[in-house]
Amino acid sequence: MLVQRLGAPSDFDPLLERVRNARVVMIGESTHGSYDYYRLREQLTRRLIAECGFSFVAVEGDWPDCDRVHRSVTAAPGGALEPQLALAEFERWPTWMWANAEVARFASWLRAWNVERPEEQRAGFHGLDVYSLWESMQAIFDYLGEEDPKSLEAAQDAYRCFEPYGKRVEEYGAASRFVSARCEEEVVRLLARTREHALSDGPDSFSAWQNAEVVAGAERYYRAMVAGGPDSWNIRDTHMQDTLDRLLDRYGPDARGIVWAHNTHVGDARATDMAADGMVNIGQLARERHGEDAVALIGFGSYRGTAIAAPRWGSPPEAMVVPPAREGSIERRLHELMPERAVLIFGGDDQPGWVTDTVDHRAIGVVYDPSFESWGNYVPTRIGERYDAFIWCDDTTALHPLPVPAAPGEMETYPAGV
Repeated sequence: MLVQRLGAPSDFDPLLERVRNARVVMIGESTHGSYDYYRLREQLTRRLIAECGFSFVAVEGDWPDCDRVHRSVTAAPGGALEPQLALAEFERWPTWMWANAEVARFASWLRAWNVERPEEQRAGFHGLDVYSLWESMQAIFDYLGEEDPKSLEAAQDAYRCFEPYGKRVEEYGAASRFVSARCEEEVVRLLARTREHALSDGPDSFSAWQNAEVVAGAERYYRAMVAGGPDSWNIRDTHMQDTLDRLLDRYGPDARGIVWAHNTHVGDARATDMAADGMVNIGQLARERHGEDAVALIGFGSYRGTAIAAPRWGSPPEAMVVPPAREGSIERRLHELMPERAVLIFGGDDQPGWVTDTVDHRAIGVVYDPSFESWGNYVPTRIGERYDAFIWCDDTTALHPLPVPAAPGEMETYPAGV
């Protein structure tokens, strides 16, 4: 194991050498609300794009929202001249995950970097998640209305099937327990029609196809959610990995992608108690599909600090105090052993026991109650197997959300808020 103290961006050099030949680099976070994680992740991502030729960033966000950011950062026709304007259009709670000053700064850098290059060499920004059923449906209507009016019937059939449930798509999930209420057939027809266009046309048709994949994934997700258990989680993470693979195919045989998502998605589930519960995640799926040598998984963690989160699902975000990590956790051990900031690169024969043993590892979602620290918010983890590298910040500060209104979101995700 190699430990490198972090201070300047150049201190990422050993980590860059470790991951520069990977096809996929996934960079996590133990909370969606810490400035330090976003800032350090930005520094590493800039270097991966500028020095190693990575093709795009794909985040734990909705496809339609992130597509507006993509159009802005790639200077595509109709895209916002300032990426922050595209980020300000994020409405789905929790908006602060991507509509924040830290992402806006990165997106502005990415646009400036891109406009100096030919269109085919510009790095993209995309969403992987499955939630945007209605937004994706509207995007499909807009596309088909201009490009293929004959296919509108398939989109209208799918819309009419979901329409009785309005924005409360979880009610569709409950109703779908009765076979007659399911929208599977309509969604499959819609997906087939949009896929035909994507295989032959340009970027707009690919985006329409992806929106149809979101509709199909959401239909499966909400049916599974009402039943409880891990199935909805697995549908969601499989959808995200499938989206990542479609992007790699779209960008070409030499394409390489960077993923931003929570540690719970990025770190290999097989090295946690998630495996015993029958859960998979994108870190595990990427390693299985592309090979461990082609995938680099990087986690984040801290001992204490502040973070943006909400006390309840759908409530306004707050800057919350994250208390010192509990006894026996990885975070407590790193607080005792590591400098204020460091990167740990796992591997070799000299790894200490706390790297290979199962130890509690903190995970904070968008819903957070610090009083649960004594019994919750931790995932038993073999950290040296879960990640290839780990970025340590002993003390963190809360990130800076943009002032955007949040629309009500769906039912709470499983596990809570990650």
